[in-house]
Amino acid sequence: MIDQLWLLICSGLVLLMQGGFMCLESGLTRSKNSINVAVKNFADFAVSVMLFWAFGYALMFGISQTGWFGTNDFFFNSPSQ
Repeated sequence: MIDQLWLLICSGLVLLMQGGFMCLESGLTRSKNSINVAVKNFADFAVSVMLFWAFGYALMFGISQTGWFGTNDFFFNSPSQ
């Protein structure tokens, strides 16, 4: 339970951080390039979400032999009940 709560809190902070990066980078570029910065930041976020969905959750919370890396639940494959 606490793992999922911590994951939600950190995900919210990363989401806010992406917006902050977008504002920072848009302020440092010319106004005609601000949409390119926004698209780049959205693409960064989208790729990060997809990689976490595919591999990150399993590496963090999967069952492991030595306690370092999880070896199951890739692509959120959970047993149906």
